[in-house]
Amino acid sequence: MGTAGNVIAGKVALVTGAGQGIGRAIALRLARDGADIALVDINGAKLDAVAAEVVALGRKASVFIADVSKREQVVAAVEHAHQALGGFDIIVNNAGVAQIDSLLDVSPEQVERTLGINVQGVLWGIQAAGKKFKALKQKGKIINACSIAGHEGFALLGVYSATKFAVRALTQAAAKELASDGITVNAYCPGVVGTDMWVEIDKRMAEITGAEVGATYKKYVDGIALGRAETPEDVAGLVAFLAGPDADYITGQSPLIDGGLVYR
Repeated sequence: MGTAGNVIAGKVALVTGAGQGIGRAIALRLARDGADIALVDINGAKLDAVAAEVVALGRKASVFIADVSKREQVVAAVEHAHQALGGFDIIVNNAGVAQIDSLLDVSPEQVERTLGINVQGVLWGIQAAGKKFKALKQKGKIINACSIAGHEGFALLGVYSATKFAVRALTQAAAKELASDGITVNAYCPGVVGTDMWVEIDKRMAEITGAEVGATYKKYVDGIALGRAETPEDVAGLVAFLAGPDADYITGQSPLIDGGLVYR
């Protein structure tokens, strides 16, 4: 076990959706904790900037452009991480998209896209990482992006909520299937985070309901017991714990990190 602030020294962690928001915060936190970081995103321009931040922290970084809804691209991303950084120990299946619409109006194309990224993207990450850990004959950690919407379905976020319930189910099933190989599988469930995704959610909610822009975001933040919106760094702290040795005896769990908004 490493010392405080260096608890995953020598490990290699792959983070999807690493170009911005929560993914960027996770990548930087894991780098501060001693890991080299494989950065994966569909937007390559953003990855270069995050890679520079990782290197500035004294860690190695690799960059790989991938659409996580495509199985072969996720497999390639895992292989690239192993080859570029000399190991593979942790995957954070963070990439995701919001889908805001009435269940009566959502289109097949919207459903397909949301399922492809939020559910299949996680499944392909579980598959690729699990197979790689087994091939390397080593233990590993798989950490998936869930949400408060994976514990409670939200109006106008029905399809998004369904994808996050699915992530929780995949997390539990994978934890049971992979435990005998020493592979743990957990998820993290953020609430109202001050990122571009929530800007889009608020804007779309305003279009549908007629509320003023900013009103939906304020309504949700006002309901948080701790009295403030969540930051990407709040989420990264939980992910860092799940990635570290203190979480070695935790698997199949999807803890809420929302400041007190949804209680389970």
